[in-house]
Amino acid sequence: MQMDRTGLADFLRRSRERLRPQDAGLPAGPRRRTPGLRREELAQLAGVSADYVMRLEQGRSSQPSPQLLAALARALRLTGDERDHLHLLAGHRPPEGPTAGRHVRPALRYLLDRLGDTPAQLLTDLGDLLAQNALAEALFGCVCTVAEPDRNIVWRWFTEPAVREAYPAEEREPLGRLHVAELRAAATRRGFDPPTRALLDRLTTASPEFTDLWQHHEVAVRRTSRLRVVHPAVGPIEFDYELLQTQAADQRLRLFTPPPDVTDPGPLELLREIGPETAHRTHR
Repeated sequence: MQMDRTGLADFLRRSRERLRPQDAGLPAGPRRRTPGLRREELAQLAGVSADYVMRLEQGRSSQPSPQLLAALARALRLTGDERDHLHLLAGHRPPEGPTAGRHVRPALRYLLDRLGDTPAQLLTDLGDLLAQNALAEALFGCVCTVAEPDRNIVWRWFTEPAVREAYPAEEREPLGRLHVAELRAAATRRGFDPPTRALLDRLTTASPEFTDLWQHHEVAVRRTSRLRVVHPAVGPIEFDYELLQTQAADQRLRLFTPPPDVTDPGPLELLREIGPETAHRTHR
């Protein structure tokens, strides 16, 4: 298939200009000269450089990869049909099967964008982070500069030691076991399809700890729990963790709400005031 550079450039530009900042979870800010998102904002949401977005919109870029197109489709809140059109313009076949499950479902995106006072993350059943709101970014850190295959929460847990530092020491071992148990449940449900096998191969190669836990054959899906997060700038914050998932169980919305028996709103309020920009400089 051949890439339609002119069509791709026009479609990306028009899609960006149609999307309001508030619909992408960004502040509207002062009056804007142009409609929709700025190129820099789209670049941040998709995890690419603003220069690359500019070259795409000017028809001067090399052929984007399917992974990059998926990131752009999510950032632009494209529908399934629009996502497929984007891939075809770029000279790729539209994603099928499990890959399509990485495209954010509109209903979950709608919920995520309106949870401004609650840290929330949207993931696939394998743990790939698809999106998070500003408060979750302030809590857990930005993944804008992390390569898309490495945004998986299980991968990061077992390959990035700093990720565990966000949790009390006594809770890290059971959390690691739970990550593996949840991944096994998803892998079995998927029939160990190619994306699942690829992730498992990476994990077993990179982490002896994961390999050992995987052999225990534990299976679990954590839907509710009490969770403590230790933020480097705010300190310990306690949450009630709630998991909402689609009927097909291929995408999950993770919510971190203040427990009703915790009367001090100070840490969460401070996190809101700090915002993701400041938290990024101190968080993992």
